[in-house]
Amino acid sequence: MKRSGLRIVFPAVALVMMMHFLLAEAGPVIRVGTLVFSEEPRYQESERGVIDQLKAEGFVEPGVEFVMGNAGGNKARAAELIKQFAVAKLDLVLVHGTSAAVPVAREIKDVPIVFNMVYDPVEAGIAKDWKSSGNNTTGVSPMVPMSRILDSLRTFAPVKNLSVLYAPAEKNSVSQLRDLQKIQDGYRIKIIPVPITEKEGAGQILSEVVRTTDAIYVTGSNLVNSQIPMIVEKATKEKVITITHLEDVVERGILLGVCGSPYKLGRLAGKKASRVLKGAKPSSIPIETSNEFDVILNMRSAKAGGFRVPPEYLKTVTRKIE
Repeated sequence: MKRSGLRIVFPAVALVMMMHFLLAEAGPVIRVGTLVFSEEPRYQESERGVIDQLKAEGFVEPGVEFVMGNAGGNKARAAELIKQFAVAKLDLVLVHGTSAAVPVAREIKDVPIVFNMVYDPVEAGIAKDWKSSGNNTTGVSPMVPMSRILDSLRTFAPVKNLSVLYAPAEKNSVSQLRDLQKIQDGYRIKIIPVPITEKEGAGQILSEVVRTTDAIYVTGSNLVNSQIPMIVEKATKEKVITITHLEDVVERGILLGVCGSPYKLGRLAGKKASRVLKGAKPSSIPIETSNEFDVILNMRSAKAGGFRVPPEYLKTVTRKIE
């Protein structure tokens, strides 16, 4: 009986010892913090793309722990989450959206940071240069050349005035306005800045805009994008063309889009994150934009507004939203 008991106990002890040995060999768990600024679909898709890419390259649980944070569009909440990330002993911080990336880069200097959905990281003060950030950051931008936007718009209809809805307090939104202003003379299109500073009163501003403009450009602003249903309703009623560089905003009713996919951009950011986790310094990894852009047409909005879609424009469309 005693010999039988020994045979039962020994394998169990050996198994525990083997598991302990294997865990020790595997090394410590990699901790990755990921922060999105709001519930905007582009940030959610961006985050999904990064994590899918990391998993595809072998960074999976239980070897990797993802610490998720969502600021819900609240800057105070974002600041609180950033403080938590700063003391959480993370190996990498992933951040989505300029409004979150700017304070993350300002507060966290001793942990590598990979960002996505940051329109102009140099203008935002996150990086010193696109080739090298000169600090602990690298990442991906959704920047679309504004010439592509105006080329698409001009193919759709002859436009003389383009009103740009932007938020003065959001750096990426201001950057997009400036980029359009730089090339307006070459296109003989007058760029009309329309600042949106608060949700209250936005309706009155939009009512005036749709009566005096040919088209509206929607910048990548959390504040502006919170007004998309109103923008679509008023613009459609007055048959004013709306255009943007944001895929999810076209899906919500904006008529035209020249867009990079947030998910694909996330996958690109994920490749950079993988290189960092394998030992590369963020400053050695160039910041990139997408080379692939979709021309998107929201057919629902086209029909609702009675817009005539030129055959030449349809030839450029790579995706329709029915």
